[in-house]
Amino acid sequence: MSFPSTAKINKKGRLEIGGADTVELAKKFGTPLYVIDEASVRDNCRRYTGAFKGYPGTEIIYAGKALSVTGLLKVLRSEGIGMDVASGGELYTALRAGCDPRSIYFHGNNKTKEEISYGVSSGVTFVVDNLDELEALEAASKVKRVKTPVLFRVNPGIEAHTHDFIKTGAVDSKFGLSKKQALKAVGLSLGSPHLVYKGLHGHIGSQIFEKASYVALVQVLLDLFRKIKQDYGAVSEVLDIGGGIGIAYTKDSRDPDLRPFAEKIIKTVRSLSKSYGLKLPKLVLEPGRSIIGNAGVTLYTVGTVKEIRGIRKYVIVDGGMTDNPRFILYGSRYEAILANRAKARPESKATIAGRACESGDVIIKDYFFPEAKKGDTIAVACTGAYNYSMASNYNKFLRPAVIIVKKGVARTLVKRETFADLVRNEL
Repeated sequence: MSFPSTAKINKKGRLEIGGADTVELAKKFGTPLYVIDEASVRDNCRRYTGAFKGYPGTEIIYAGKALSVTGLLKVLRSEGIGMDVASGGELYTALRAGCDPRSIYFHGNNKTKEEISYGVSSGVTFVVDNLDELEALEAASKVKRVKTPVLFRVNPGIEAHTHDFIKTGAVDSKFGLSKKQALKAVGLSLGSPHLVYKGLHGHIGSQIFEKASYVALVQVLLDLFRKIKQDYGAVSEVLDIGGGIGIAYTKDSRDPDLRPFAEKIIKTVRSLSKSYGLKLPKLVLEPGRSIIGNAGVTLYTVGTVKEIRGIRKYVIVDGGMTDNPRFILYGSRYEAILANRAKARPESKATIAGRACESGDVIIKDYFFPEAKKGDTIAVACTGAYNYSMASNYNKFLRPAVIIVKKGVARTLVKRETFADLVRNEL
């Protein structure tokens, strides 16, 4: 399993992260509790910047949908990482964290009129998904009397081998423009006094482990760069190949080495650009999960153990699908340990289940696990991405706190909700 880089078992036999005893964290902050290891976040940022240092001008921007909270974005900003936002709320959070608007890219396949106006006023780069958005963006930029930089999201028609729900580059996708539409959109933007064409964007999905998928994407986008130059005489300055490089959630997989990915991508960009007579573009990548995923752990307290002889043993915790819906959505796999008895050996199969009024409320199904009992602390690994950001108040449960740890010191990024928070907007 892939715990944060600072994880270890301390002298008390407990899981320690970022120099902090997780059992003590659970006592102090309560459970469920999202714990982020700052050192792992910074290490992951530097893995990307280090891997792509051979291509000057590469910009790494963080896909905020993975986890967008002000304190985390400040850490990323300090590492020189830009922001990929997909809503007005994510944009507001990025600006609140002090992110430079010039390094913010505004995504989304159906941005509202209000979001477009907000983004235009903020001076961010828009990643345009469709021709209706382009028209609205032109109108908003005209009203604001500004020139808005734009990229166009292209549906590359590439089948990436991943779950259907996180596959975004196939022909049958709600995202992006066809190649023909993209060429038309570029022409429209070049003819506008209020838009500035910058380049193209493509994204093939999430949890991708194959370099070939990214090579194919680069080939599609650079071929379009060539056609744009031929048809319009325009230079495409930005090649944005999205994110999606996978992480290891379980011990039967490994985090990919980013260097071979970088080397293959850089080699392809250089070779094709030279072949097509193109100026080398700025390369943009949008990692999210691979920055924050393995930096996060969720702590739970066991409330009861229920065994149905010959069928299944349930270890029921004080969280579940409301703080981690990924099992019920995708059947995602996780691994866990007993944080308070971290050396305990697995003894039998157990299903770690949540407390929501849904039979499918499961975190890990049929998993070899130590004998657990009421009051134990369970730590589930690799929960930094798409856990807090997808959390809900189903059953009127309170969303957990988020803390970040560094050298034994924990600070709160997001306070635990209260009952008053639940009804704050109710009339």
